[in-house]
Amino acid sequence: MVIANEFDYRRPATLAEATEILTNHTGSVRILAGGTDLVAWLRDDAIAPDLVVDIKNVPGLNDLRLDGNDLHIGALVTFTDLIESDVVNEHAPLLAEMSETVASQGIRNRATMVGNICSAVPSCDAGPVLLAYDTTVHVTGPDGDRTIDINEWFVGLRQTARTDDEVVTHLTIALRSHGGVYVKLMRYGGEDLAQAAVGIIAYPDHEYRVAFGAVAPTPIRSARIEEALRGKPLDDALVAEVVAMVRDEITPITDMRASAEYRTHMTEVMLKRGLVAATERLAGAGPAYGTRLI
Repeated sequence: MVIANEFDYRRPATLAEATEILTNHTGSVRILAGGTDLVAWLRDDAIAPDLVVDIKNVPGLNDLRLDGNDLHIGALVTFTDLIESDVVNEHAPLLAEMSETVASQGIRNRATMVGNICSAVPSCDAGPVLLAYDTTVHVTGPDGDRTIDINEWFVGLRQTARTDDEVVTHLTIALRSHGGVYVKLMRYGGEDLAQAAVGIIAYPDHEYRVAFGAVAPTPIRSARIEEALRGKPLDDALVAEVVAMVRDEITPITDMRASAEYRTHMTEVMLKRGLVAATERLAGAGPAYGTRLI
């Protein structure tokens, strides 16, 4: 593989060292974790950083654990780690369901969920699910630690609320009883980016979280659909009501993978099926996690 541009490379041994490097560097810099997006962008001359900072040696960033009701997911936790985690499969199987749709086995072995949302492409698989979970992003930088609400994380196409001198250390998800679903539309059954995606969580007392991917410049959450669902038993009339809202909530484009019209129609279908599946899973029934709904 040919890299189009030269750059400096640093591999810090501690988080403090990583932060110091980022703080003191004056040119453009990129952080390397799994590298599945970064290396492809370097190869394709889509980016030309002066410095790449490899954080794979930083201890503690691969932690995946449950602290009380908070699920802690380190910046180096891969999609395969999530799929194989007993903690995730017991307490947040939606994360495993989403992870199983990501690219190929080889990519999942290297790609990190934190890196997925740092790349912030519209079709990132983790985006809709983490939005639905009301995830908190933890970063550290020259001014210390801070948290970013996932609803404020995606600020534009490939743009996030993280500053260039900050490192994402981990994510936390406050877990409670729920049923969830991730529905991803692809052109075929193997490796593919999402043409459209829907992430849904159903909580007790008819409370829902609904988010979309690949149908706007960033992954998005629909407060309007959530409010329409709030406190109401799910039935055919309610599902039809919120499905009719989809066209006003998303702004899909036409590209080589799908037309805007097709994305819109299939998002409606996925929302309908996803709401039913998430509600059934909350009740301990419905399709097993990992079952394709589309």
